[in-house]
Amino acid sequence: MPAPRLLAIQHEVRLHFGWAYEEDVTSASALREACNHHPEAERLNWTPSQRAETLKRLQEAIAKAETVVLVGAGVRTETMEREWDSKTVFIAADGAVGACLGSVDVLCVVSDLDGEPHLSQAAQQGIPLLIHAHGDNVESWNRCLRQWALMGGVPLVLTHQSDEVYSDMHNVGGFTDGDRAACFLAWLGVESKKIQYVGFATDHVGPWSGTTEPARKLAKLAWMEQILCLLDPAWETRRTDMK
Repeated sequence: MPAPRLLAIQHEVRLHFGWAYEEDVTSASALREACNHHPEAERLNWTPSQRAETLKRLQEAIAKAETVVLVGAGVRTETMEREWDSKTVFIAADGAVGACLGSVDVLCVVSDLDGEPHLSQAAQQGIPLLIHAHGDNVESWNRCLRQWALMGGVPLVLTHQSDEVYSDMHNVGGFTDGDRAACFLAWLGVESKKIQYVGFATDHVGPWSGTTEPARKLAKLAWMEQILCLLDPAWETRRTDMK
């Protein structure tokens, strides 16, 4: 369970942007049902037990790693092309996976599904996806599920941002894909000192961001920074690749 402050801030974000809590709940419930009751859920690797196994594998890989690199939308491709220690694992925030493909093996992608076309490329490679439901992305996750079903499925973990409790869908805390990735690690019990932040810009919209309106995106990044500071006041000391 995330710290109460990390859950409370989700309500503050909704209030700030004028979003309805009920829409977040509806989206989360519908995404869960769409996976659990898909006629080919088992073949697609989407049953609750299969998603739990995907989460277990991610947790085990993260526990074995010496360093976990979170890759944000401000990352430069040349940064990912450098030589990394073999005991490093990489988690990409949504479209930032595009900077990773072909350079490093990505453990998983944390996404609310606006990081195309890079997200589809990751799915085609079978990279596990932590997909997030909120009130404004119902059309996106429906479209992605249809597309992934045609591909034969992709390993999934489901996340949401409501106070509802599900046995097979998780509120790990956070708001943007970047800070949610950090919250995911905290939820798993990963020590902050083990985490590096690559391309986590807070003062400009990164080149790997999905389709967005710049002013609103900058407002979202301010919330991301606030959440990261709550998680780890020293996070900026482990942040690189800023320009």
